[in-house]
Amino acid sequence: MAFDSLSEKLQNVFKNLRSKGKLTEDDVKAALKEVKMALLEADVNFKVVKQFTKSVQERAIGQDVMNGLNPGQMVIKIVNEEMIKLMGSETTEIAFRPGKELTVIMMVGLQGAGKTTTTAKIAGKLKSKGKKSLLVACDVYRPAAIEQLKINGEKQGVEVFSMGDKNKPADIAKAAVEHAKKNDFNVVIIDTAGRLHIDEDMMAELIFSERPELKGKIYIAYCPERVLPGNVIYELIHNDRVIGGMNEASTDKAIEFYSQFVQGTLHRTNCKTAEMCKLTENSSRDVQIAFANELSLICDKAGINVWELINLANKHPRVNILQPGCGVGGHCIAVDPYFITADFPMESKIISTAREINNYKAFWCAEKVQNAMLKFELEHHCKPVIAMMGLAFKPNIDDLRESPAKYITTKVMQSRSNADVLIVEPNVQEHKVFKLTGYKEAYEKADIVVMLVAHDEFKTLSWTDQKVILDFCGIYKK
Repeated sequence: MAFDSLSEKLQNVFKNLRSKGKLTEDDVKAALKEVKMALLEADVNFKVVKQFTKSVQERAIGQDVMNGLNPGQMVIKIVNEEMIKLMGSETTEIAFRPGKELTVIMMVGLQGAGKTTTTAKIAGKLKSKGKKSLLVACDVYRPAAIEQLKINGEKQGVEVFSMGDKNKPADIAKAAVEHAKKNDFNVVIIDTAGRLHIDEDMMAELIFSERPELKGKIYIAYCPERVLPGNVIYELIHNDRVIGGMNEASTDKAIEFYSQFVQGTLHRTNCKTAEMCKLTENSSRDVQIAFANELSLICDKAGINVWELINLANKHPRVNILQPGCGVGGHCIAVDPYFITADFPMESKIISTAREINNYKAFWCAEKVQNAMLKFELEHHCKPVIAMMGLAFKPNIDDLRESPAKYITTKVMQSRSNADVLIVEPNVQEHKVFKLTGYKEAYEKADIVVMLVAHDEFKTLSWTDQKVILDFCGIYKK
C-alpha cells in the first residue's frame, strides 16, 4: 500500500542518517531530497511537501544540530515533529449534520492506499457511536473492490449499496443517497476508485505551478527505452519506439524529434499507455525468467538436468522457455514490476509472484554455496578456496546494478568472514568493495567454483571433476 511504501522509504532515509557520526549540510539536503520524493510518490500535495522540507531544512541546518552529539538522531526528531504537525497534532472529529440530516463522506486517494478497508472500518467505528452508515461501492474500475467492500461491510455489520460495475460512479452515488434518505441512514460513506501515483494532470500541475512561464512552451512525452547494454547506439537507431505525449501536440513534437535519428517505426499513443508499455515489457521478461528459475528449483529437487529439460521442451514449435540464472538484476527488469504491483496489488498476482521467485533464486543460490562449503570442510578437514565467477547482472557487461550475483557474493563473504573467497568480474578493472582476481587465477586456485554470470571468458574454462563446480548460469549445462 502507498503508506506502507512511504514508511519503508522514510525508514531507509533515517537508517542512513543514523549511520553517520557527523552530518554535513549536503547530507541533510540529500536526505530531505529522498524524503521529498517519498512524500510526492505517496500523493502528498507538492506545495505541502515543499513547505515541509523547507521547515525541516531550516531547523536541521543549524549549529545546535550539526555540532550535536548525535546529529542524525536530532534530524530524525525534527522530521518526526514536522510530520506530526503536517498530519495534524490534534484529533479532529467529523462534523456530522444535525438531527436526521444526511452526512456524506467520500473516500479518495491512491489505488492501493487502503481506502476500501478503511471505509468499512470507519463505518464500524461510527456504528459503535450510534450512527447508521451506508457503504457505497463506487469503484467500478476494479470489480474486486466491490466484493471486498461487501465482505468488509458484512464483518462490520454495515449495509453495502452496490449497482455493480456497469454504471457510472456519479449515478451510483446519487442512487445511494436516495436509498439512504428513504431508509433512515444518517451517514453515507462512498468508496471511490484510486488512481496511479503519477498521471498527466498531476505532472502538468507540478511543472507549470513551479514554472508558469513555460506553459505553452514545453511539450512533455514519454518514450520507453529499448536498448541492450553493449549495443545501445545500434538499438537506439534501429528499434521501433513507442511515443506517448501528455497531449497530441506533445506527441507530435516527440515524434518529430525521434524521426531525426530513429530508423525503426514510431508508434504513437498517450503517455500513460507508453509508460505502462515500458513496465509491461520488463514485467513480461521477469515472469518468463521466473518460470525458468522455478523450473531449476524443481529440477534440482527432482534430480533432473534443467538445461537438458528446457532444450527438449523448446523443440515444441510454440514453446520458448528462457534459460535460468541466479536471479534477475539490472535497473529495469528487477525494478519495473514493482511499479505495477504497488498500484495494483490485488490484480498483479503473477507479476508479484514472479518477483518473489526471482528474488528467492538468489537466496537459494547463496545457500547452495554455503552448503557446498560446509560439505567440503567436513570431507577435507580444511577450509575451501571459493571462486565467485561474475558480479554483473547479465553476461558480457560491466553493469552491477541490482545484480543477484553481487548479492550472492556478499552473502558468501559474510558467512566466511571474507576468508578464502576469490571474486571475479572480467569486465570491471577495480571495485571499491570487492578485491578482484583474474578469472584464470581464481579458477586454478579454487576448490569450489561458483558460476554466477555466463561471461564469454568463463566459457573457455574446461570442466573438471577435481573441483566442486556450481553452475547457476549454464556455462557447462551439467
